[in-house]
Amino acid sequence: MQENESGLIFTVSGKKIQVNRPQPIISDIDVVSYKRRMDPQIAVEALVEGHNVLIADFYSSGLAVLNELKKYVKNKNSDQSFQGQRDFRSVFRELSHRILLFVSHNKLTVRKAPVIGWFSVLYPELDEFLLPFPQVQGLNSSWQWYEKGISIPVLNKKIHPFFGTYFPTRFEHLTLFDNWLKKYNGEKKSAIDIGIGSGVLSFQMLKYGFEKIYGTDSNPNAIFGLHEDLNNTKLNSKIELMHGNLFADFDFKTELIVFNPPWLPAYHNMEGLDKAIYYDSNLFPQFFAEAKKHLKEDGRVVLMFSNLAQITKVSEFNPIEAELLKGGRFQKEIFIQKKVSEASKKTRRNQNWRNSEMVELWVLKMRNA
Repeated sequence: MQENESGLIFTVSGKKIQVNRPQPIISDIDVVSYKRRMDPQIAVEALVEGHNVLIADFYSSGLAVLNELKKYVKNKNSDQSFQGQRDFRSVFRELSHRILLFVSHNKLTVRKAPVIGWFSVLYPELDEFLLPFPQVQGLNSSWQWYEKGISIPVLNKKIHPFFGTYFPTRFEHLTLFDNWLKKYNGEKKSAIDIGIGSGVLSFQMLKYGFEKIYGTDSNPNAIFGLHEDLNNTKLNSKIELMHGNLFADFDFKTELIVFNPPWLPAYHNMEGLDKAIYYDSNLFPQFFAEAKKHLKEDGRVVLMFSNLAQITKVSEFNPIEAELLKGGRFQKEIFIQKKVSEASKKTRRNQNWRNSEMVELWVLKMRNA
């Protein structure tokens, strides 16, 4: 497998940044060809033996192989606990990413395939390449979200997230933040949105009168997507984007720091959108150390979090509580919880923990000396 380092490159705040994309396979590799007249179990056996499987006729043939592979992995990983489901997804991901599709001149070569606009946007320099089937599915879903938009209740508008950018699919924590903003009576000259993502928290702050938002994100796709959205709009002068980890190049103090961090501790090497869902052991200590340097003396830090890690037994402690107990930098001013809605009846995952899940809004201020 060979990685191509070209693709979409842009400049923001004087820095050249390259957009992330699913890694194209452009080198010659051995594949087992699969067509729908064949038994999908043959493809599954080839995957388990370490071979790559190329879907050669219809897009639906790939779906059939995926379905058969899912049955195989479930039979081998029947544990329905939270950790068991993690293990299932890990094994399934490894095997399913060896199911391949061929892209030629910005189109899938299999019949009855979806039209995906991202091919021309993300691979402008490539005429032909292979991609894993699940990544093509991700590109297809992302293109639909981008074109149709995602309705955000607290904004009464749609957002159009660029490929590879985190966007909220649940809104309880956004409601908590919105209700807090309604009552906020501090300065509104500036705020910094750490991990701005698709910009929802920043748009909420602008709705309530903040004059200037500085948005940072380590994900170049988030920065590019918002840069394109804001270009030539009235909001362009009100949101300044910076690419980098946590506070990036932010070099002065503000009255409000907002952070919606990942809610689960990492259990694997993270890539892509995993970084919006899972946090490593250094994230919170580093954030709080930097937040103290960037917060005005009478300013506030607002974090949105969840008890998900505790109720699913993947972590024994809340990292915000740990900071308040031992960090010596901040003290709690406000703590609000809100019960999450029930899991969709359409989901096939066992999400019984949703009965106990609460989203959290933490408002912290500097600890008195």
